[in-house]
Amino acid sequence: MILAPHIAAHVFNVPLMVEPGKLQAALIGLGARLVEGGIQLPGVVAVDHIAFAGGRPSDSMGRIGNPLGRSYEKAGVGDYLLDRVDGIGVIPIEGTLVHKGKFVGQSSGETSYEGLQAQITRATADPSIKGVVFEVDSFGGEVAGAFETAKMIAALSDEKPTLAILTDFAMSAGYLMASAARQIVMPETGGAGSIGVVTIHTDMSRALENDGVKVTLLSSGAHKVDGHPFGPLADDVRASIQARLDRSRELFAGAVGAFRGKRLTKDAALATEAQTYFGSDAVAAGLVDGIIDPSRAFAEFHRKVN
Repeated sequence: MILAPHIAAHVFNVPLMVEPGKLQAALIGLGARLVEGGIQLPGVVAVDHIAFAGGRPSDSMGRIGNPLGRSYEKAGVGDYLLDRVDGIGVIPIEGTLVHKGKFVGQSSGETSYEGLQAQITRATADPSIKGVVFEVDSFGGEVAGAFETAKMIAALSDEKPTLAILTDFAMSAGYLMASAARQIVMPETGGAGSIGVVTIHTDMSRALENDGVKVTLLSSGAHKVDGHPFGPLADDVRASIQARLDRSRELFAGAVGAFRGKRLTKDAALATEAQTYFGSDAVAAGLVDGIIDPSRAFAEFHRKVN
C-alpha cells in the first residue's frame, strides 16, 4: 500500500536527474513512509535526509510571474533574497533539487527551483550585485523546472560574472545548474557528472497479494494507467518510458554543451554515459575548470569582480 502518494508522485514513474547511489539511499530512508513495509534494496545504507526529508514536497506559490520574489519585494525585504559580500551575490544550490517550494535557500535538505529563480531574478536586476557565486553541493533532483532554472543562470552569466564553487559535489541536476555558470571549480575531494536521467517503477503486486489485497483498475484510454504499481511493467510501457528518458538525457547533454562550449560538447557529455568524475579526472573530462580550495576560489573571484 502506498502510504504517501503525494511524495511517491515525485519519486516513482517520473524522470529524475539524480545520482543513482543517492537515489537508492533515499529510497531506503523514505521507504517506510512511502510503502507499507518499506523498500528493501540489498547493500544500500539509509540516508534519511537526501530527499524530501520533511516527509513531503514543500508547498508552492506557483512560478508564473515570480510570485515568490514579488512577495519579498512587496514586503520590502528583497535584499534578503540572497546573501551578498561586497557586491558579490551568493546563491547556494544544495541538497535535493525540487520543482516547487515557497522558500529561498535550503529547507530540510531541499532547494527549490522556484526559490532559485527568485534569487536569480533579483541578482540579475540588482545593479549593486557585480557578480554571483553559486555554491553547489547537490546530487540532483527533479527534471521538472531544472532546465528553465539553468537557462536563467546562463542568462545571468551573459550579463554578470558568475562562478560555481562545488562544496563538494555537483551531480546530475546539480551539475546542470553548475554548468550554466561561466566557470566551475571544486576542491580535490569534489566530484561532478552523472549526466543522465533515471526513473523508478515499483511492482507492488506480490506485497499486495501477501496482504490479501487485489486491485482492479478501471480506466478509459489505452494508456491511462501506464506504469501503475499494481503489476509488472508492460514491455510497451517500458519502451515508452525509456524513450522519454533518452530524450531527457539528450536535452541534458545539449544544455551542458551549450553552456560549456568547447570545454564539454554535447557529444562529449553523452559519451560520459552518466559517469561521475572526481578531482583532476573531472578537470580532464572538461566538467570543471580547476581544482582550488573553495575559500580561496571565492577570494580570487571577489578580487577580480571588485
